[in-house]
Amino acid sequence: MKGRSIILDHLNDREAAALLVDGKLEDFLIDSDAPRPGTVYRARAERPVKGQGGMFLTTSDGPAFLRQVKGLAPGQQLLVQVTGFAEPGKAIPVTQKLLFKSRYAIVTPDAPGLNISRSIRDEDERDRLLEIANEVMGELEYGLILRSACIGAETDDIAEDIEAMLGVANQVLNDHGTELEVLAEGDGPHLLAWRDWVEPADIESEAGGFERLGVLDALDVAAGIKEPLGSGAYLYIEPTRALIAVDVNTGSDTSMAAGVKANMACAKALPRALRVRGLGGQIVLDLAPMPKKDRRAFETSLRAAFRVDSEETVLVGWTNLGHFELQRKRGRVELRDILR
Repeated sequence: MKGRSIILDHLNDREAAALLVDGKLEDFLIDSDAPRPGTVYRARAERPVKGQGGMFLTTSDGPAFLRQVKGLAPGQQLLVQVTGFAEPGKAIPVTQKLLFKSRYAIVTPDAPGLNISRSIRDEDERDRLLEIANEVMGELEYGLILRSACIGAETDDIAEDIEAMLGVANQVLNDHGTELEVLAEGDGPHLLAWRDWVEPADIESEAGGFERLGVLDALDVAAGIKEPLGSGAYLYIEPTRALIAVDVNTGSDTSMAAGVKANMACAKALPRALRVRGLGGQIVLDLAPMPKKDRRAFETSLRAAFRVDSEETVLVGWTNLGHFELQRKRGRVELRDILR
């Protein structure tokens, strides 16, 4: 199957969405019982954690943790937004920098100014978008980011999207209640697929699409620890409580260049493998043996692969034992937790 396909379905009675590219599972989103990223709470500050520079909060869904706290006193109420998924037994990660994000627009109340995606380079298109934004925003002091999906989009669609996000922002910021509660829900998988998978694709929304189009078979592979790299090489991806361990195995290839080939294949395949599995946190790569002179090429390939990935990932670097470390945002629910 060639081209891009988006399948909207359910798995284990949970809303889910899959992105196939040339028949291969490129991305997968599934709902969970945890608060969705993007959810906005009215919360209450409880106690500071000086060693970590943060503070524990109470929300209507349980404890949350806010980093980089300044001028916040216990008992004070504040608005916070969920940034990702918590590790088991830990508090919900939140921020005070609220974002109201849709397909074409992101409203940023705490960061005034109008910004257009740098990937939109055509000056006529940028002028068109500026005109739309200025007309809709008027004298509002909120900030606005117009996303790359705006390229070629209908003027009315962009304007409606901006207005919708302004409406949500106004509703949240002008709510003067005093109870701990959810003020805005984060987006579910189907809405996230529409919001973030913006390249042209065939849409399949009839029930049973996962089974008909091979998504369930791909998930069986993703639920395991072995990820094929081609030419007999593969990865072992094993989540532990402390970190994600990734072992690169050359398989039956015993040639002098086997290690370099497998490691370069790992660099290209790793973002997708982590994304589909919903893995984040500390990641340690145990690479196949290769000369130190090839490390720079590996890093370049790895950096290029993560540059277009949907989750923020920091390439930390090499350890004394020759492992390579990364730190990845926990922006997804772990697939294995859902399929258990």
